[in-house]
Amino acid sequence: MGAALAAIALATLTPAAQASPATLPAIFPAPAVMTLGDGTVTLGRAVTLIVAPGTEPETAALVRDLLAKAGVTEIATATRLPASPDRPTIVIGPDSAALVREALSRSDASPDDAREGYTLTVLAAGRSGLITLAGHDADGLFHAAQTLRQLLARQTIPALTIRDHPAMPIRGTIEGFYGKPWSMTDRTKHLDFLGQMKANTYVYSPKDDPFARDKWRDPYPAATLSALGTLAARARANHVDFVYAISPGPSICFSDPADEQALLRKFAALRGIGVHSFYVALDDIEYQKWNCEADKTAFGPSGAQAAGVAQSKLLNAVQADLLKQDPASRPLIMVPTEYYDAKESPYKAALRANLNPRIVVQWTGTDVVPPAISIPDAKAATKAFGRKTLLWDNYPVNDYASSAGRLLLAPYAKREAGLSSELTGILSNPMNQEAPSRVAVTGVLAFGWNDRGYEADRTWHYAARDLAGGDARATAALLELFDTQHLAPTFGSQPWQEQAPKLKALLDHVREALANGDEGERRAALAELHAKANALAGAPDTIRAGLVDPAFAEQAAPWLEAMQLWGRALGQTAAGLDAAEQGNAAATRYFADAKRIAAQAAAVQSIKGAVRFDGPIKIADGVLDRFIADAPSLIAVTAKP
Repeated sequence: MGAALAAIALATLTPAAQASPATLPAIFPAPAVMTLGDGTVTLGRAVTLIVAPGTEPETAALVRDLLAKAGVTEIATATRLPASPDRPTIVIGPDSAALVREALSRSDASPDDAREGYTLTVLAAGRSGLITLAGHDADGLFHAAQTLRQLLARQTIPALTIRDHPAMPIRGTIEGFYGKPWSMTDRTKHLDFLGQMKANTYVYSPKDDPFARDKWRDPYPAATLSALGTLAARARANHVDFVYAISPGPSICFSDPADEQALLRKFAALRGIGVHSFYVALDDIEYQKWNCEADKTAFGPSGAQAAGVAQSKLLNAVQADLLKQDPASRPLIMVPTEYYDAKESPYKAALRANLNPRIVVQWTGTDVVPPAISIPDAKAATKAFGRKTLLWDNYPVNDYASSAGRLLLAPYAKREAGLSSELTGILSNPMNQEAPSRVAVTGVLAFGWNDRGYEADRTWHYAARDLAGGDARATAALLELFDTQHLAPTFGSQPWQEQAPKLKALLDHVREALANGDEGERRAALAELHAKANALAGAPDTIRAGLVDPAFAEQAAPWLEAMQLWGRALGQTAAGLDAAEQGNAAATRYFADAKRIAAQAAAVQSIKGAVRFDGPIKIADGVLDRFIADAPSLIAVTAKP
């Protein structure tokens, strides 16, 4: 549709549509380019769907399902674009199809020709409209459908053009934590989540799978192999690459042909159930001594440099076999033993000199859990490993000692915009708790898709809304919980995100008002404190009742229990401060109750065996507990005569 026809379309808009200009919708991940057109489109109950040749049946079925969930009850089909549609028309297909190109031309739009790219246009035409989903490839068309999913959540869709593609080629998660692995149900839900967030990679690498680590030479039991095949199929349905990772490092003899063949046999068995991408993990192993005498003969005395040479030999052989089995296979991925910095070393030099350049190398940043990652950091890694690295970001993983008792629910932050120029992608290492992990992983995926357009707080709020199915009360309750789990620890003493910043700001305000404010300011501050206590105490029940996926409440159960108790303790604290402000001796009783309830809250334990480090649950620690402990001294408790 050219400019003249667009003008005609504008002229036929209803007066209400002309009087209320549309605004760009919030889409997550943020599209590369999104521009607003004129007018809006309301789907109503009847649409025409045109599926162009070359469209995957599964994607067409997904679009039909999305329309039905949006309230469309009648979906007519056609093979040609109507000259003047009497109902909204939706065209989906590859951008190479003539029908799709014709639809795009009506919106003065051109295809996005990047890998995984898509163009989505919404053209308003009177009481009707034309929506076009054009994928540069099958992945791109699937991503376009995921954007349509978000647009359909609105009652009316603004006229717009989106030309979109990912900034980073690899985006997803690596189930690479220690402790209890996810269940197959967890993984299935996670793959669906990855698909909706336009991710394209899931690495199966749980440290506690014995057949991937300690018993890596042994074949999987038939039932387990079948379950992995089912997961691989679910990944394909979500346009996610299922990558199988094996960790032979603790026992492998690098020079032994039998061990090399055992590794290839393992991959062949996985290939037989539909897995076509592979990964060799060489992290968290001893590499300064050999596992066999034969390696000393083959590579010389043990040491970091010799380890790099030996590992390269094995990995190069595996990469060669992958190409032999499937010339179109994706590159082998490896995580090196020195994965946690970009400093020059004999080990990295050996990898740089000997490792096949096709092989993808993972890197966790400037530390195992880095407080920030900059473009210069990534450039240093590129230089050290001789290739752009794939970032293994250890956030929000909570399998290390300083994360004990925590859910890591802060927004994904302190990764520099522009990292896409120096990375091949990002994989997040999530928590033992799959559903709560989605909060931070949403940010990781949005950053990987469009690092320059990423907004941490807006994406964080979207993650809450998504978990709550758009319910405002449940969203607000989730954000209360997120704030109490905002601390992001590192392996050092300095966290890279502070604890409970919103709660701390309020409590600091209350302290200041009680110390230096006039009577009105003190009363207002105490009213705010009561409101916050009620919000904290009430949030858990609201969360339990308002979630789309009950798994979040199940996996976060002890945190919700402790949060409710801490909220009640803060409520008694507020009552005590009120009483003290009025010179009422009952303040002492309120403070004692607060101390007793706080002790109960601090004693709540994690679900035994659910995490690597069992222990007490932490809720806004260092902020909430300190305020409750300090409260009796904030106002002198003196009874009025």
